[in-house]
Amino acid sequence: MSTQRRERRIAIVGAGPGGLTLARVLHVHGIPSTVYELDASATARDQGGTLDLDEESGQRALLHAGLLEEFRPLSRPEGGELRLLGKDAEVGFHISPPQDGDGNDRPEIDRRVLKELLLGSLPEGTVRWGQKVRAVALGAAGRPELTLADGTAVAADVVVGADGAWSRVRPLLSDADPVYTGVSFVDGLLNDVDTRHPAVAELVGRGSMFALADEKGLFAQRNGGGRIRVYTAVKAPEEWSRSGLVDPADPADPGARRTRRTRRRSGSGCWTSSPTGTRGCAR
Repeated sequence: MSTQRRERRIAIVGAGPGGLTLARVLHVHGIPSTVYELDASATARDQGGTLDLDEESGQRALLHAGLLEEFRPLSRPEGGELRLLGKDAEVGFHISPPQDGDGNDRPEIDRRVLKELLLGSLPEGTVRWGQKVRAVALGAAGRPELTLADGTAVAADVVVGADGAWSRVRPLLSDADPVYTGVSFVDGLLNDVDTRHPAVAELVGRGSMFALADEKGLFAQRNGGGRIRVYTAVKAPEEWSRSGLVDPADPADPGARRTRRTRRRSGSGCWTSSPTGTRGCAR
């Protein structure tokens, strides 16, 4: 009598950098997986700023994913420049852009570009777009079961939570909930900065700029394509951070909107507000 071994069903919740990298590493080793993502598509929303990938963490993951050499021409080593400013815009501390051979191998890469690299390396259909996971629980046989927003139940042998602070997987392991830190951010994106906003471009440099004083913060980060992303941090009560904003527990669900979201647009950028984190949009 012959027996056929059943392939393990691996479900990854969240198609961010972590979830996609795991799916790619599994694929390299011949192990299929399915990624469930609430966004309707890879371009449904702005992906945020840039990431610096350290040699011993992010780059090592890409090495195991077989994507390190493809990553290098997409990265921006010059993004390692750092400027710390006072509230008068005087530079108090400066780290120059890394040079070849100086041992500072932490190149930046836009989140959007990294996501495109990872998605392009996965078999078609690996990511199930528009599949919001509402809950994860242990089934009768002790195996995890996902419940999707439309009520569909999905059985799995292994579930990996890569769905961020408001993870639907974490309750299986911990009863801890995210706590508001008391700081809210407003973030924006400036396009074609070297031509249209040269003073900002000079102030920020080729990497990141931080200005902190009087319990306020202004951060700016050079992105690819001639863009700079700006973050303003203010201390505010949690009620203020939620007014007029989407529910942070479900930022993609229009039904979770408490009041109209305020947004100011211009020809060179887009500004939004958000609680307990940053949410940008590009024009």
